[in-house]
Amino acid sequence: MSVASAASVIRALDPEKYEAVPIGITKDGRWLVGTGAEKMLPEVLESGERVLLPPDPTAAALLPVSRSPDSARVAVDVVFPVLHGTFGEDGTVQGLLELAGLPYVGAGVLASAVGMDKDVQKRLFAEAGLPVVSFLAVKRSEWEENRSRVIAAIKRKFKFPVFVKPATLGSSLGMTRVKTARELPAALDLAAEFGLKILVERSVTAREIEVSVLGNREMRASIPGEILPHREFYDYTAKYLEPGTRLLIPAPLTKKQVATFQDFAIRAFRAIDGAGMARCDFFLEKKTGKIFVNELNTIPGFTSISMYPKLWEASGLPYRKLIDHLIELAFERHREKSRTKYSIELPPGAAGALEA
Repeated sequence: MSVASAASVIRALDPEKYEAVPIGITKDGRWLVGTGAEKMLPEVLESGERVLLPPDPTAAALLPVSRSPDSARVAVDVVFPVLHGTFGEDGTVQGLLELAGLPYVGAGVLASAVGMDKDVQKRLFAEAGLPVVSFLAVKRSEWEENRSRVIAAIKRKFKFPVFVKPATLGSSLGMTRVKTARELPAALDLAAEFGLKILVERSVTAREIEVSVLGNREMRASIPGEILPHREFYDYTAKYLEPGTRLLIPAPLTKKQVATFQDFAIRAFRAIDGAGMARCDFFLEKKTGKIFVNELNTIPGFTSISMYPKLWEASGLPYRKLIDHLIELAFERHREKSRTKYSIELPPGAAGALEA
């Protein structure tokens, strides 16, 4: 889905304002850049030129791996990461971009890492006074070393059903709805395949509400939308493999509920030190009407029909203008960070005095 989102962003860029440089990253970690006619994904992944981004702020360019005479450095002004999941959304690429001194769209290293770690994320939400569903984090090593103790802890804390999933992965991969204690071992084993940490959560019968957030210092929230999955819950199959899931924009809510969702979304964004963009996902419990913050996605789906841009479209900010604004926010944040000092300039002779 990263490829679809990236291609959609490239197509929407105003060619009079931007010269797009499509960069593809293969599953084995190779960076490829479009050259000549190879200006769109997924063609770049098939035949693009291999490049490296040096962690050197004086370079500000992609450097060719090949020593062919036709190879040349590709200058870069700003990066728009459209990478979902591990090694793209978790702060790793953001860290490289920081070392390279390049402005980039979206959350920084800390917020990106927290955005992928649902355990730490929920702890920060709770610290900020936001309501979260009861949960328990289990390290993979704990599960592998003492399975009976982990199962006993889960049974003490929860009534069934519960959800079991990797704590640091998106798209509902490795997630299972567990209805009885007998199903726990298989669910925990599956989740452990995808991460060092496993999250167990109380299952709630709820409507799934989403809100888009935008901004750096000044943040605003879109109108809420609702996900209507055609399956029992909104799992990977419902998201990507089968048609039938519907999006309701705007979600049928009261004015008070809308205001609460928007307030919670901005507070959650601030709680993880977010910047640029995020989509905040909520549960609206059907029986009690309680609202729970589920998670923040710092790089949400970004095709023109994805929920994040669709919510802004419905809120009065069209897709192309949304992209423009996110790029402006990237430059704004880069300028703000450039004001920060990372060393002390000593007056002449002070170094010798310190050594003495």
